[in-house]
Amino acid sequence: MKIAKTLSFLGILAMTAVLIYGFTIGDFASEGSQLLSMSWGIVSLVDLYTGFILFSLWIFYREEKLYAAILWAVAMMTLGFFAGALYAFIHLQKSKGDWMQFWLGKHAK
Repeated sequence: MKIAKTLSFLGILAMTAVLIYGFTIGDFASEGSQLLSMSWGIVSLVDLYTGFILFSLWIFYREEKLYAAILWAVAMMTLGFFAGALYAFIHLQKSKGDWMQFWLGKHAK
């Protein structure tokens, strides 16, 4: 579990850095339109959002409260795997070494 915590924490740090970089240096509108004008840009976005949706479905499965799952899913769709890494890190901490609790959440009881 220590490796998973370390990797999720490194994911938080990496995503924080690139989000700050993107929001301060990049131009979301013009760069986004360039990305959408390329076939592999579209493929990459579909691939990315497929992963976001699958990760969000896992969140909906394991969360006890619907509003919490909705908030995490919105965070995932807007902040990407910054939210995913943060979610994983928080729930790795809360599970206290119990992998079943981490993966299954409310269903582990």
